[in-house]
Amino acid sequence: MLPQISLTRLIARLLLLVPFAALVYYPLPVLAAGFGPSLGAASRFAALAGGAVTCTASTITGAVGYGAAFANTACAVRGTVSTPAAPAYRDFLTAYDTLHFNAACDQVLAGTLDGVTLGPGVYCFPAAATLAGTLTLNGPANGVWIFKIGTGGTGALTGTGFSVVMAGGAAVSCPNVYWWVAQAATLTSSNFAGTILAGADITVTGGTFIGDALAGGAGTMSLPTGAVTLTNSTLTACPPQGGSTIFVKGKGDHGRDGREVCDPRDSQNHDRSDDEDSWKRGNAGRTDGDDRRKDSDR
Repeated sequence: MLPQISLTRLIARLLLLVPFAALVYYPLPVLAAGFGPSLGAASRFAALAGGAVTCTASTITGAVGYGAAFANTACAVRGTVSTPAAPAYRDFLTAYDTLHFNAACDQVLAGTLDGVTLGPGVYCFPAAATLAGTLTLNGPANGVWIFKIGTGGTGALTGTGFSVVMAGGAAVSCPNVYWWVAQAATLTSSNFAGTILAGADITVTGGTFIGDALAGGAGTMSLPTGAVTLTNSTLTACPPQGGSTIFVKGKGDHGRDGREVCDPRDSQNHDRSDDEDSWKRGNAGRTDGDDRRKDSDR
């Protein structure tokens, strides 16, 4: 049994710790819940696909990586062309899953987004998105915009005469704009900005594209998929990333009401092994709760 004086001191110390504990665990404002993933080796590519890259009468400024074939018809490529681009594809798959499972939605969007101005945040379309007109992004230079199309399970991105601009005519900081798409992305006569991480193919006809076109997020290292097709268009890559995570600044200042409907499903985020040196060597260990992808090594 403790001496009375020691017990008294112990109680006094515990009483002093209670306010301190309350201070430590006081909920903090949610300012960095959304984020852009590290693209790793994939950030070095203007066009990256698990399948084929086809370029016709277009200009690509940046590297091209493909798994199946590269078809060049009167296309100017100002960068390297490489296959297999396995490390980059693996990093792309990781980034694709990160956005899918770990970026909770701030607001649900609908319509073409013409005339809409959005601050940094995570914006979701539960199904397909058909976009046109002009979308304006308004925020600080280190703000991050994440758009998720098909959060309900399926959904493609279609942009026709669609432009993405920064408020005040500022240059788009393309590494800070991400478009996660459950299925395919198709852009026609658009002036697009941001990195597209598509589950299926990316097709660009006419117009300009400032960012990276990464196709085949629904694939695996053992079964790569996705194609990038450019026709009469200009694709200019974003500079390679230097950091691992970019956090959203000023989230919630969107200028409109919304509600979170996406399930971040943190428990379903999956790591991949680092030993794939080619498209078909081993398996990335990629699995989902819906068993879309299976790891043959488990």
